[in-house]
Amino acid sequence: MVGIGRLADFLLRSLGQCAKLAGMLKPNSIVAGDCIKLMEAGDVPQVDLIFADPPFNIGYKYDVYEDRKAYDDYYAWTERWMAACLQCLKPDGTFWIAIGDEYAAEVKTIGDRLGLHLRNWVIWHYTFGQSTKSKFARSHAHLFYWTHDAKNFTFNDMAVRIPSARQTTYADKRANPKGKLPDDVWSFSRVCGTFHERVKWHPCQMPERLLERIVKVSSDPGDLVFDPFSGSGTTVVVAAQLGRKYLGTDLSAAYVCHSKKRLADTLAGKRKRTEISEDPAAKRAARAVKKSAKKSAKKAVKKAAKKAAKKADEKAGRLSGIGSLD
Repeated sequence: MVGIGRLADFLLRSLGQCAKLAGMLKPNSIVAGDCIKLMEAGDVPQVDLIFADPPFNIGYKYDVYEDRKAYDDYYAWTERWMAACLQCLKPDGTFWIAIGDEYAAEVKTIGDRLGLHLRNWVIWHYTFGQSTKSKFARSHAHLFYWTHDAKNFTFNDMAVRIPSARQTTYADKRANPKGKLPDDVWSFSRVCGTFHERVKWHPCQMPERLLERIVKVSSDPGDLVFDPFSGSGTTVVVAAQLGRKYLGTDLSAAYVCHSKKRLADTLAGKRKRTEISEDPAAKRAARAVKKSAKKSAKKAVKKAAKKAAKKADEKAGRLSGIGSLD
C-alpha cells in the first residue's frame, strides 16, 4: 500500500509539472499580458538575461497603461515586478534595468534588498534632451547592471571592446590592439523621428546600438533574453539578430502585434538600422581619419610648394645664364 501511495504521489507531481510546462511561455515569442501575473504564475521560464525598461511614472501616453501613479503605488509595483523577475532569473543570470532620475534611487534600494549584486551603475548620455529655461536640460538615463551571483555570471568583454584614445588619437604603441572596455558613461543618441529604426506607434524607444552592447556582453548565442516590458520590441529584435532566444511580454496587444511585424521585417531585411554617430568609438575613429587626411593634405601642399619653388629657381637660373651670354 505504501508503494502504491508513493507511486500515486509521483504521478500527481509529474502531471502537475507537465501541466505547468504546457502553460509556460515558449522562447522566441512576444506575448500580450501582465508580466507580473505571468511571472508569479510560473509561466515565464528560467532566463539568462533580463532587460527591463519599465514605465518611468512621468506621464507618458501609453495605450493601455496609466503612467501616473501615486508614489507609494509605483514603489510597491516596482518592488513586485523586480521580485518576480528575480524568480525567473537563472542562478548565473544578469539583470539590467533602465530608469529615469525620479525613481533611480528607489530601484537601487529595491535591488539591494532583493540581494542582487550591482556590477555597474551606468549612465546613458544621449543628445536631443528637452529644452529648458530654468534648469539644465536633462540628457541621461540610468542603467543598473546586476547579477544574480557575485562571481558566477556572463561577461563577454571581447564582444564589446572599443578603440581606445591611445589607438585613435595618440598613436601610442603601448595601446592594446584589442581596444578597451567602454567606461560607465555610454553615449548613444536617442532614437529620433528621422532615424530608420524609429517606429511611429510607441511613445518611447530604446536605440538598438545600446541594447546590442548589453545583449552581447551579458549573454551568449542560444541564451534566453527576456524583456518584461517589451514595448516597441527593441530587445527582442536585437536578441534575435544576435542569435539569442528571446521572450517579450507587454500589457498592450497592439504593441505586441506591431512588435511582431517589426521583428519579422527586420529579420527579412526590410528595416534599416541607424548608425548613430554618438558612439564615442565612432567619433574618435572619425577624428582620427580627419586628422590623418588633414596631415596628408598639408604635407602634399608643402611638397607641391617646394617643387614649384625649385622649378622657379631653375627657371630663374636659366634666364640668368642667357642674360650673361649677351
